[in-house]
Formats: sequence, structure tokens, C-alpha cells
Amino acid sequence: MGIFMSFMGKGLPTTQMLSLVMGTLYRQFVEKDVENFEDFHMAILDIFNNVNAALPGKHYDVPPRKEIEACFIEWKEANESERKKLFMDFMKNRVNLSKLDDSTLITGLVTPPAAMAVKRAGESVPQLRMIKAIPDVLFVPSATVLALVSVKLSRRMFLGNVAS
Repeated sequence: MGIFMSFMGKGLPTTQMLSLVMGTLYRQFVEKDVENFEDFHMAILDIFNNVNAALPGKHYDVPPRKEIEACFIEWKEANESERKKLFMDFMKNRVNLSKLDDSTLITGLVTPPAAMAVKRAGESVPQLRMIKAIPDVLFVPSATVLALVSVKLSRRMFLGNVAS
């Protein structure tokens, strides 16, 4: 592994890579027709949607609406050369990696074995005979996804707006 990494070289410096990414995001942002705050907000959400869909694993949280509104007010008053700097500063300073909370992680780890145990126990109950017809390949992921969705919804209902 070390030999392979040494053949790859140093690559692009982080400032050049960051500049390239920010330039691409800004071009995508400028292509949108932004006339009011709703258009601005939709363009920001579209950028986050594209970035989160393109990057496997890591996802980024969208900044709160109030911060986007403050950025829009500054962006609207600035001239064209300052707009790019404002946008880049906003993306660098306000964008944070999405973090999983402990309950989501524990639910994701505990649910698959629990789902298998529940399925095996349910197969012996006469009223739940039809559970044998559901393959394990469908039952376990479905139960896991339902458990994760229920944890996320219950945390939002009881704790307000938390990291997703």
C-alpha cells in the first residue's frame, strides 16, 4: 500500500483543490436565474443536493435559513466581483459535515440482528405464518430502514431540529 501511495505523488495542493471546487460550485450557482431570496435559497439547496449525491459517504448539512437570508442580503447588495468572494466565504465558513448521533448509530447496528431474531420467532407463531414467505434479504434491510427513519423522526419531534 505504501508503494502505491508513493507512486501517486503529492497531488494538487489543498488551496488549489479548494479553489477548483469553489469555482465549480459558483459556476453552477451563477447558471441559476437568481432574482429573489426563494431563487437564491433553491440554488443553495440544489448545490447541497448535488454535492451530497456525488460524494459517497460524507454529507454536508445545509446552513439554517437565517444564515442563508443574511448571505442573500449581502450578496444582493454586492457587485459582481464581490459576489463570488461572498459566496466562497459563505460555503467555506457555514458548511459543516453532517454528524450522526449515537442513537442513529446504535439503531443501525442493533436492528439487523434483532430483525432476524424477530423473524425467526415470528415464523413459529401460527398467526404470522406468512412471514416465512418474506425473504431475509428483503426483511432485514426493510426493518433497518424503518427503524432508522423512526429514530430520526422521533428525535426531530421531541428534540426539535437536530443534525440529520
